[in-house]
Parts: sequence; C-alpha cells; structure tokens
Amino acid sequence: MSDPTGTIRGVLVALVPEADGAGRWQELHDDGTPAGPAMTASPLAPAVAALERAHRPRWVWADTAEVYPALLASGVRVDRCWDVHLTEALLLGAEGRHREPRELPAALARELGLPAPADAGPRKKDDELTLFDPEPVVLPGGTDELAALSLVYRAQQRNPALGLLIAAESASALAAAEMTHHGLPWREDVHLRILEEVLGPRPAPGARPKLLQDLADQVQEALGGRELNPDAPAGIVRAFARAGIDVPSARRWVLKKVDHPAVAPLLDYKERARLWVAHGWSWLDTWVSDGRFRPDYVVGGVVSGRWASRGGAALQIPRLLRRAVVADEGWCLVAADASQLEPRILAALSEDARLMEVCGDDDLYAALAEDSFKGERPRAKIAMLSAMYGGTAGEAGPLLAVLRKRFPVAVGYVEAAAQAGEQGRMVRTRLGRTSPAPSQAWQELTGGADDAGEVSSSSRRAARNWGRFTRNFVVQGSAADWTAALLGVLRTRLPVNAHLVFFQHDEVLVHCPRADADAVIEAIASAGREATRLLFGETPVRFPMNAVPVECYADAK
Repeated sequence: MSDPTGTIRGVLVALVPEADGAGRWQELHDDGTPAGPAMTASPLAPAVAALERAHRPRWVWADTAEVYPALLASGVRVDRCWDVHLTEALLLGAEGRHREPRELPAALARELGLPAPADAGPRKKDDELTLFDPEPVVLPGGTDELAALSLVYRAQQRNPALGLLIAAESASALAAAEMTHHGLPWREDVHLRILEEVLGPRPAPGARPKLLQDLADQVQEALGGRELNPDAPAGIVRAFARAGIDVPSARRWVLKKVDHPAVAPLLDYKERARLWVAHGWSWLDTWVSDGRFRPDYVVGGVVSGRWASRGGAALQIPRLLRRAVVADEGWCLVAADASQLEPRILAALSEDARLMEVCGDDDLYAALAEDSFKGERPRAKIAMLSAMYGGTAGEAGPLLAVLRKRFPVAVGYVEAAAQAGEQGRMVRTRLGRTSPAPSQAWQELTGGADDAGEVSSSSRRAARNWGRFTRNFVVQGSAADWTAALLGVLRTRLPVNAHLVFFQHDEVLVHCPRADADAVIEAIASAGREATRLLFGETPVRFPMNAVPVECYADAK
C-alpha cells in the first residue's frame, strides 16, 4: 500500500504487526466498530509513520511492550495509544478480579463467553529476529486479531470513570518503550573502575573477587578459623553462637549491635558483595552495550501502580554507580524529582486546608516542622511517614497524635482507608486504580470470633496489616497515577532531540543537547503542573519538580 493517509477519516486505528515486517491496520469508529476495510502494509513501519504524520490517531494494539519497540527501531514514534493489556488489568482490578489473565486472548474469551486462557507472559526478545517477527497469537474461536482488537476495545468502554487512568497508563507505556529504546548513557570504563576499586580485579568464574575474599578470610579468622561462608546467614548465626554470642539473624541491623571483631569486616563484606551480585561484571556484560543501559520496564508492575523492571535492577541503581551515568559529549542530563511527592498527594486527596497551606513550601517537612514540631524536621518527617504507612512504634505514636490533632482531615483520610482494609473492603486511588481484595485465607482468619466469642490476636494482627496496606495504597497509588500522567505529558513536550531515559518512582532523567537544557527544565515543570491539574484540578497544593542539568547523574543530588 503506497499511500495509506488518504483512506482514514477518524482518529482511532487498530494495528497488528505480522511476520517479515508486514502488518495490518483498520480504522475504527469512536465506539470501536470498524469504520473501513482492513488494510495490509509491507513494510508496516512506513505506513504507520505516514498515518501518524497525517492524522495522529490513537493506536489500538494488544500490548505496547510487544508492538512499539519494533516501530521505534524503524524510527517511528507515535503520539497516543490504547494498550489493551494494561487497560484490561485496570478494569479487572476495578471489579476485584486482579488475579485473572488480562492479555488479548483472555479479554476476547471473556467477551465470547469462553474460558479465559492463561497469560503467555512477555515474549522472548532476540536481536537476530527481523524487525516485525512476533510469535503468532492464538485467539479463542479462531478470531482474527484485528476483529479481536475491535471487539475488546468496545468491551473496554464499560467503565468510563477510568478513562483518564487508562490514557495515562497507556501513555506511560509509550514512555517506557522509548526509554528502553534510547537507553540510559552508561560509561563502561567508569563502571569497571568502580568495580576494581570496591572488589579488586575481575575474578575467574566461580571465584570471589580478591577484596571480598580478603574480608571473608578476616571474618573466618575472627570467628575461630573454622571454614565459614559469609554469604550463608545460618552459618553466620552458628559461628557467633560458637563464639558465645546469640544473634537471632545475620541481618545488618542485628549485627551492628554486636561487639565482636568479626562484625566490621562482615558488614563491609555484605556491602561490597551486594554490588558484586547485583551490578558486577556479569551485570555489565548483560545489560550495557554501545554505551547504553536498556532495562526492560514493567509499567504498573507493582499492585499500587508503581513500575517494576524485568531483570537489570533498573529501579535500584546504587548511588555509587551513578558515577557511571555520564552524558554524551555536548549533551547533559537533566535530573528532576518531585519533592516529597506522597505527602503532597495526601494533602491534595484529603483537601485538608491546613496541610495544603504547608505544601506551599519546596521543603514540606521543614514547613511542617515549623508549623507543628518546634522546627524539628526529623520528627515532622517521622510523623508524616507514620500517618501514610501506619507506623506506631517508638516515638511514631506520639508524633502521629500531634499530626492528627493539627491535621485531622488528612490523617482521617488515610485512617478511613486503613479501616476499610481491616474490614476487607477495597480502596481506590485518585484516578480509580483499585486495591486487590485480601485472600481467602485472610477472610477465613479475620471472619469471626472463636468459640468463646473473642477475636484472636492473629486475626487482629492480620486485619491491622491489611489496613496498613490500604492506608498506604490510596497515597502511593495516587502518586503512581500522578507520575503516569507526568510521563504521558512530558514525552510530548520535550524538545525533539531530548530523550527521556530514566524514571524511578518520582524521579526522571532526560538526556539532551546542552543547548536544550533550559527548554527541558521548563518542559518538566509544565508537565508537573499539567499532571497536577489532570488529577486535582485547581488545587493550592504545589508539586515542585526540582530540575538541574548535570554532566553526571551522581552530581544531581
């Protein structure tokens, strides 16, 4: 097909990539019904690019993570999409059906009244495959995939209240694919130098690095010379017992309280070993190529809506290794984070007038300390975190009592969510993301009193634990809603040569030419304002995005 652009009238297009770079697309009416014939294109990428330039449609496809990377590899970037997989997950969650399969075959089967097949999971990525070489999707009833997209899209209109969340989630999936495509700038030589500084030269396969082995020898000698594996917690506990010291575990916080010459080298060993295992030479070989770290992000991979990653520990880059994240020559990194995002989310959710006033400052905890805790910022932070996470141990309880008295509406908001969880009810985020229902085992444990008419301590404990989960879910999940909206807006407002290359909870990193740094900073600020407006309207709560241009990620904070 040489010129697809003249055939399309609407702005909704279903897309199915096929083998050998070919594919099919079909225009849809707003309600999802076909608005024209199915069209074939080989190669597909130029046809998509032409349609995107001429009409900027919303693409309806099965899974952004499966479809979009091949388009990006062909130089095709799209503006909008409807991700069937992510949408089905949100809709099922809103109906309390979090554990059901949500890929296109399952969604179609439900609409056809057939048993939903299990999800196949992510397809294997292979650089040797042709650009579009997807594994065949087997659909219930032998349904054509374009027809399936049309039918499932229509069915997914059943909950209009989730429209903004679906749009934000789909847009953030586009951002995730683009981040993987561009990759995070990564200096292999700097990473290798750090490994040698911390661990010593690269060891032979199966051996410990020299500096780790030296520490292991020190630990063994300090604990009597008997053979000891410092990576085996049970062995560490037994070795201390032989030395006359009873420790309940080999965890860091436990060992720090022990006065013994083995403790210092053992804690040092643990710190260095963490780098070796999680981000050592094997990690570098696997995840970094051509000066880029390209993780596989999982949008909404955590039940609260936060992202996860599939291998590579993308969301847990150690501060030490940020030295390896260096901008290309002539470029810079613009790092930005939403200052104290979750407390601001709570203020906007609850509409607590006093807390919203405190949120006028860039440093919310400092303002809160001046307002309620005699200027003691650490105590103000403990109080706020206790409200959001349900902490009551130590000084948290009294500090939370101060917060409750000063900001009863805000604290009441999360406590109502906790009470709902304790009763086994679901709670929802600002855009409607829904918490899962507790398990059947939880229901049985908390469902009633014993023979004497008393509620057991295990039942109360289980109820409180689930209440802490729902207490935090409404805040953390709404923060995930906000960042999904932020990413969806930001990717469309960056200068053409600027690339969003990293995202972690409330932090973004943009790689851009130095000349574009100011424009990127403004784009980030405006995206933060727009995300706030989309979620909360004209709220007085400020969500500052503190952006700074740097050459190296380690210099951002």
